[in-house]
Amino acid sequence: MRAVVVYKWSRNAADALVRADGSIDWRNAKMSPGEDDPAALAAALRLIRGGDDELVGLTIGDGDASWALARGVASTWSVEDLPALADNGSTAAVLAAAVRRIGGVDVVVIGDSRQEPGVAAAVAGRLAWSVVLGAQTVEAVDGRLHVTRRVADVRQTVVVPTPAVIGIAAESDLDRAPGMKELLAARKRPVNRIGLADLGVTAGDVQTLGCRRPETAPARVFAGDPAQSAAQFVSALRAEGVL
Repeated sequence: MRAVVVYKWSRNAADALVRADGSIDWRNAKMSPGEDDPAALAAALRLIRGGDDELVGLTIGDGDASWALARGVASTWSVEDLPALADNGSTAAVLAAAVRRIGGVDVVVIGDSRQEPGVAAAVAGRLAWSVVLGAQTVEAVDGRLHVTRRVADVRQTVVVPTPAVIGIAAESDLDRAPGMKELLAARKRPVNRIGLADLGVTAGDVQTLGCRRPETAPARVFAGDPAQSAAQFVSALRAEGVL
């Protein structure tokens, strides 16, 4: 089995700067491990059982390839000239093209980011593969993928054929910091650096016009004993036309 784990594909929103006029400056926001990247990597590593199995990493933009190489990935690919995109569809198009370029892939494991939740499904759509989102674990059994996920208070097991895209939820698997031995070994593992021209895709993007705080009504505090507070509350609701 050949699996691809996608990591450092989303910008760190905490590094974005909102200007006084409402425009957003993303220049200092870099591709960084998302809250779901450690969980996605842990799930992908469990798929690899030795023999002919192989786990390949895939990152984009200024994502640091060594993050996955130091955590057990055999090799990685990096689409280096991709700018930071706000459009989930364009990001997915680039990732899907990179998966095709890698070739022979049976499963793509990617964190279904809360900030950019459309990417995992869009990658599957571009590849015309099956997709399971909100997954917690994935296991290969007799050529199929057994994916577990939680829906409300029910734990599901979904069986899908390969090839498939599995979106891992950020619910478990805290990042395990690599040791010095692993960091040194990462330097010897191959990094395949490619560009958009190599993939034959263009990176269009949406235009962000700005942002602003939503208008909110001021809060009212009712003081006094419980009976008085309740009466004031009911009176305020009537004044607002709620009652």
